Parts: sequence; structure tokens; C-alpha cells
Amino acid sequence: MADLTLVYGMRLLPADEVASVGDAPIVLKNGNEARVTMHVLEGSRERIEAQLKLSLDAFFDFYPEI
Repeated sequence: MADLTLVYGMRLLPADEVASVGDAPIVLKNGNEARVTMHVLEGSRERIEAQLKLSLDAFFDFYPEI
């Protein structure tokens, strides 16, 4: 299998300041566009870390071939 690129972004903001979160655009070398769905995790640092680890494990479960 070819090398892969995992695209992600993270930013911590005060919970009461986030009004909405949209998709992020990606431009591919062939000129096509793709989109990345942004995810929101809320809670204490420990809770966010635990949710992030679970989400990462679940993400790779979608791709058993890698």
C-alpha cells in the first residue's frame, strides 16, 4: 500500500464561545477538492484526551486494509 496522509486540525477554545463548526476544504494535486469533517470534543482535558483516543481508534477501524 502507498504511503498515506492523515489530515487533521486541533484548536482549544472556551466551550461557551463556539457557535458553529464547518467542513474544511482540501485541494488535491490533481485539482480536485475534498472536504474534512471537523469534530468537536468537549469537557475536561482528561475527557477530551479519552474521547480523542477513542475517535482515533474508531477512525482506523474504518480502514482495516491499512
